[in-house]
Amino acid sequence: MYEKIWNQNKIAYGGDYNPEQWDEETWEEDMRLFRLAHIDTVTLNVFSWAALQPDEDTYRFERLDKIMNLVRRNGLNVVLATSTGAHPAWMARRYPEILRTEADGRKRKFGGRHNSCPNSPVYRKYSARLAGKLAERYRDYDNLVAWHISNEYGGECYCENCERAFRRWLREKYRTIEELNRVWDTAFWGHTFYDWDEIVLPNLLSEHFDGERTMFQGISLDYRRFNSDSILECYRLEYEAVKKYTPDIPVTTNLMGFYKPLDYQKWAKNMDLVSWDNYPSNQDTPAQIAFSHDLMRGIGGGKPFLLMEQTPSVTNWLPYNALKRPGVMRLWSYQAVAHGADSVMFFQMRRSIGACEKYHGAIIDHVGHEHTRVFREAAGLGAELAALGDETPGTRKAAKAAILFDWDNWWAIEYSAGPSRLLKYKDEAENYYAALFAQNIAVDIIGVEDDFTGYRVLIAPVLYMVKPGLDEKIRAFVEAGGRFVTTFFSGYVDEHDLVTVGGYPGKLRELLGIWVEESDALPEGQKNHFIWNGRRHKAMLLCDLLHLEGAEALASYEEDFYAGMPVLTKNVVGRGEAYYVATRSDADFYREFLGKLCGEAGICAAAHTPEGVEAAVRQNAEQEYLFLLNHTSTEQTVILERDGIELLRGEAIKKGNQLALPPYGVAILKRDV
Repeated sequence: MYEKIWNQNKIAYGGDYNPEQWDEETWEEDMRLFRLAHIDTVTLNVFSWAALQPDEDTYRFERLDKIMNLVRRNGLNVVLATSTGAHPAWMARRYPEILRTEADGRKRKFGGRHNSCPNSPVYRKYSARLAGKLAERYRDYDNLVAWHISNEYGGECYCENCERAFRRWLREKYRTIEELNRVWDTAFWGHTFYDWDEIVLPNLLSEHFDGERTMFQGISLDYRRFNSDSILECYRLEYEAVKKYTPDIPVTTNLMGFYKPLDYQKWAKNMDLVSWDNYPSNQDTPAQIAFSHDLMRGIGGGKPFLLMEQTPSVTNWLPYNALKRPGVMRLWSYQAVAHGADSVMFFQMRRSIGACEKYHGAIIDHVGHEHTRVFREAAGLGAELAALGDETPGTRKAAKAAILFDWDNWWAIEYSAGPSRLLKYKDEAENYYAALFAQNIAVDIIGVEDDFTGYRVLIAPVLYMVKPGLDEKIRAFVEAGGRFVTTFFSGYVDEHDLVTVGGYPGKLRELLGIWVEESDALPEGQKNHFIWNGRRHKAMLLCDLLHLEGAEALASYEEDFYAGMPVLTKNVVGRGEAYYVATRSDADFYREFLGKLCGEAGICAAAHTPEGVEAAVRQNAEQEYLFLLNHTSTEQTVILERDGIELLRGEAIKKGNQLALPPYGVAILKRDV
């Protein structure tokens, strides 16, 4: 069965359109150009709050009415934004408490965007009111396909509003001041609190120093949680306001991949569908881009997601804003679809003429016509997506391997005072993901609250924080026949960042069959080594010094005073196995180790391809769609392992035949399950 996430019968194609920046003659020309490019969906009203509401009591929707009616007459679907990502100047002047305060205590003035305190009663009142008025006005438009709340939520605030709200949040969470003192370990450095009003925000005026470093991890960790929750509450207020009038229209907000300040796993539970903006840097690898797509699919429970924004050509905020080479926009668009996207959307439709995004790419360039390389590429992709029709929307990407990723763990690791400033949680997870990606093995990125039972291999890099019940879930997974992998700096603390005494890796010690006595932090460039499976590999960053307590040593360190101590272990538990990787290693090790593990677990590659050619599958009960994506600048050849119909060319191709992929080329093979 197809599981459509919204009322679309094809991959939606379009993106952010800002007609409020243009005259009505230009609007008409844009409609002509959209038809040429096969654009069928536009996101409207993203930053119009100041135009819609000139003062506290006045709302002016006349111009938006014209825009909404124009796109409806021209057959375009609308993702309607609520405009609340930037408050009006009059609001900041009249209610200065709406403005954010920086971590160093400086009060912001009007300017930029996301400059609204998430705990400001004024901001919450007017943002929710505007969302409700928009929903009431446009609820009967049959081309309204989704709501887009605000835009790219983010940032932090350290004002008096937030300090008061933080205290309320803490009281609700911990109930008594004694419990708060316990979980924060305030006996350290004489921090004991006797009254909730004694608690101040952790920032550069109190606990923080040197950027993100903190002297009290428990306090700072809770503030991260609180800030994410506060901004989520703002989203929820607008969500409820639009749902009051349009209960059947799905609601989303555009996320930003691995965005550290907001716990997207918690956010996704409050979204009807997940959407995100994909802006890889010029140096990002195909695996890094795919990693973010798979995260977005994972937080949405494995359902398809929306690619809400990408650039058709060039960004304007990287240090070096290189053009996308011919074919790369199409390639990256299909990569998003291969990993679960049911839309291909851009920022922006027409290139703006002022301010900081005037040199950001667009379908319609400043020249204003269709005779550009970018427009021709966009029109070509639009025609292909129109021809594909309803083939892939609603299909899923099935995976039997999963990587465990957790925002609390991320925050806690990188707030930790030791063992190494070089330790970055996402990087360690990415090392394991890239090894599976290179072998065309499908991966889900899941959270600690998700169900593990459908997987055969579960990888939890740097599982520093073990929340209540997680160790039992992992043990049950292993006992039932699963293969579990974790690494150095795992099992150290509970959900409050309090160390689990009795030896590392804490609650995972018995499952892994090891005891970690010490961990050696190696300076950048310094290495130890070990031999596994007949090959010599690097040991870097951290080297755990561990003792066996039932586990089997599969490899040992070669150098330093801990030469001969285990670096890779395996413990058989029930019908499964638990592995511990005591160091960061090289790409060859991860690839060989995980390839062997997945092979033993019966997990197969989507296809066998030359290096640089990605293979990924989406499927439903009857059909599967094999995407072949050539990420290289040279032609590549893939030998097909099964019969299929290549949808972009309309050709039937038999098993054993060769399929040539031009530079940055794409093929989609439809096959029976």
